Amino acid sequence: MFKNITTSSNVYNIGLAMTEDNPQFNQWHEQDTEVDHLLRDAAANDEEQRSELSLRPQFLREYIGQEALKEELNVYISAAKQREEALDHVLLFGPPGLGKTTLAMIIANEMNVNIKTTSGPAIEKPGDLVALLNELEPGDILFIDEIHRIPTNIEEIMYSAMEDYFVDIMVGQGPTARPVHFPLPPFTLIGATTRPGMLSKPLRDRFGIINSLQYYTPEELQQIVVRTADIFNAPIKSEGAYEISLRSRGTPRIANRLLKRVRDFAQVEGKDAIDKNIVTIGLDKLRVDNRGLDETDHKLLETMIEYYKGGPVGLNTIAANIGEESETLEAMVEPYLLQIGFLQRTPRGRVVTEAGYTHLGHAYQRKL
Repeated sequence: MFKNITTSSNVYNIGLAMTEDNPQFNQWHEQDTEVDHLLRDAAANDEEQRSELSLRPQFLREYIGQEALKEELNVYISAAKQREEALDHVLLFGPPGLGKTTLAMIIANEMNVNIKTTSGPAIEKPGDLVALLNELEPGDILFIDEIHRIPTNIEEIMYSAMEDYFVDIMVGQGPTARPVHFPLPPFTLIGATTRPGMLSKPLRDRFGIINSLQYYTPEELQQIVVRTADIFNAPIKSEGAYEISLRSRGTPRIANRLLKRVRDFAQVEGKDAIDKNIVTIGLDKLRVDNRGLDETDHKLLETMIEYYKGGPVGLNTIAANIGEESETLEAMVEPYLLQIGFLQRTPRGRVVTEAGYTHLGHAYQRKL
């Protein structure tokens, strides 16, 4: 049975069956098909998008890592299926690249229902939300990425949709304006966000299942790298996969991206398999160190140490110094530096820790 994934511009079929009409997932086949040849001849960006889709696991049993979360979701999904009800609304939050979108698609597969996907900024007016909700069948899933960026007026409409399965919107203007009542089938809203603190309390309280995704361990990332290399038909040695995992910032998306680049180095060097040596050479050239810190991380920490004696210093000041947006630093750079203990947040600003000094080779002077 096929289940549709609908985005604002594309419809993808997901499921175990695969046909020529469903080329995105033909990379799961062990045999080389005609569609595979067509994919190799496609434009580079299309091939990249399709490979991203093929890397996504389709069921919980295939999903590597996040064990506690998987156990919880398995219970909730099994109970909802036994009662023949729609799954309760789900909120997933965590840093980018940890698998929130993948989990949403897995939930749709496990529930054997359709999923429609969109993002918070794409829903600009009430009519946009109603159009999405109106296409849902009983039990279907609406996935909203970056749900914290939904406009306030849209958020208020979602309250009744989530609780009572109806929306009321005003049609027309001035004296001719009138409310229109839209009943909705029971559905599941899955929201994903990197900034849960920006969600209003009324919206957050309407989610029955709230889970955070944690950074992955090197061992889990090693399994992901090996699996991805197998899909890419790129032989890799265990120590090579582990070295990539150590430099992936605990994030599968980064691990897969680094593997693609290392594969290029291995191919140019004529290697039969990706080993630790070629991984080290490739990632050193990409300026990714042995803890996963890239050029931006080094620039941030070095600037704080050289110009501000390690801090405390405000985020906006750091952003101005290194030429990055403060929102980018807060969402993409800081979380990992905080996680590994190289950076601290204090009421007065950010501070580089002793571990951060040591990693960069600077002498640490304890502040009084």
